[in-house]
Amino acid sequence: MLNVALPKGRIGEKVYGMFEAAGLECPSIRENNRKLIFENEAVGVRYFWVKPSDVAIYVERGAADIGVAGKDILLEYEPDIYELLDLNIGKCRMAVAAREGFRDNAQKTLKVATKFTNIAQTYYTALGRDIDIIRLNGSIELAPILGLSDVIVDIVETGTTLRENHLQVMETIVPISARLIANKAAFKFKNDAIVSIVNKLSQTVEVSK
Repeated sequence: MLNVALPKGRIGEKVYGMFEAAGLECPSIRENNRKLIFENEAVGVRYFWVKPSDVAIYVERGAADIGVAGKDILLEYEPDIYELLDLNIGKCRMAVAAREGFRDNAQKTLKVATKFTNIAQTYYTALGRDIDIIRLNGSIELAPILGLSDVIVDIVETGTTLRENHLQVMETIVPISARLIANKAAFKFKNDAIVSIVNKLSQTVEVSK
């Protein structure tokens, strides 16, 4: 049985649809219930729903053989896993945003508000920029509006929230999308099954592009 960690929510439902289209269906997952684990012995797969930010932990620790996590999570937490396939869904970008008209003064330490502290630190270190990271867990857009920070580093999908709050994207750090990941030991010992799934999902990704 191959254990698959799916992220709860809209992206997870899209991901399951891809697995389903690849012939790895589990009908009970479509039922209206509160179950967290679903399996189909006929095709040898067991699915379970977890918080999106926890998928990589389940995979890294071996509770799941494979899973689907956003590239943002993989960059931020750097789990010891294999990244197998870009599923081309959940597409957005990690970006730097600031108040409209903001100009960076390189002579001053840049105040950066974000919950993606590792991504922000890596990005600005590569630029040789001195920064002061302010870790926030929500409503990141408020930080530059209220003067808590100069800029924010956050996920941007449509940019509507930024525009409505008179903020603008200054730089794109990296494109983000959902990725199929695997536990390293599982990839070795269940290689045939995992490679088969990668090949099947690759076909559904091509079709959906």
